[in-house]
Amino acid sequence: MYFAALLARTEDGWEASDTELDDVETLSDLADLAREASPDDDTVLVLIEQEDAWFGVVRVDGEDDPRIYVSDAAAAQRSAYGELLLTDELLGREPGADDGPDLDSLDLDGTEDGESESDEDDEEGGADAVPHSPVGDSQILDDLGISEKELRALDAEDALSSIAEALGASEVLETVR
Repeated sequence: MYFAALLARTEDGWEASDTELDDVETLSDLADLAREASPDDDTVLVLIEQEDAWFGVVRVDGEDDPRIYVSDAAAAQRSAYGELLLTDELLGREPGADDGPDLDSLDLDGTEDGESESDEDDEEGGADAVPHSPVGDSQILDDLGISEKELRALDAEDALSSIAEALGASEVLETVR
């Protein structure tokens, strides 16, 4: 089960709104949705969780590029919402690179027969595998009172509640949950 909410910082505090991500197809669409929640270009956080598996935070400050943190990239990759967040840049891949093997990096001596080592690596989670670890900007919430260490220590089960509590927004988040 997924949950997604927008937390927009205003001069009166945080405002929360439940959000549907069904019509969001790209990170750019998600950033536009967040910007619509704050007409004054204030900070907006998009909080996404898949129960007990992973959580993600997307921070949009005005027209700046969105900043992203995902707690478990491999778990997120297996979900449609997670795939929105896992950009090539976030995963350290060359933008637009295909997922096929890089023939220049293979040590081919002409004696290969049948299955290559590259195929075995892909089956076992080779070089292009997405890590079962956090990716992105782990300092995304530093200036809001949640350190990198605290963010990385959060458990996917209660991460969004912990983040909202630290921001002083737990009541407004619970109203949309």
